[in-house]
Amino acid sequence: EELKLRDEFIKLGQAMKAAGIVSSGIDAKIYSGGQVTVNGEVETRRGKKLYDGDAFEFEGEEFKVVK
Repeated sequence: EELKLRDEFIKLGQAMKAAGIVSSGIDAKIYSGGQVTVNGEVETRRGKKLYDGDAFEFEGEEFKVVK
């Protein structure tokens, strides 16, 4: 699934919310405890900036950030 960027980047927590994985930033904080990967590596910071071409995965579902 693709997520369209409106700005130069989107933070991981915002991307998770936009993808419908979580309903709030609090949920994103809970799920960023090692269950999310960004570009194949475990990411624990919900504030991680994602740019065009980055991808994140949660529970086997992958999302790609595109301009």
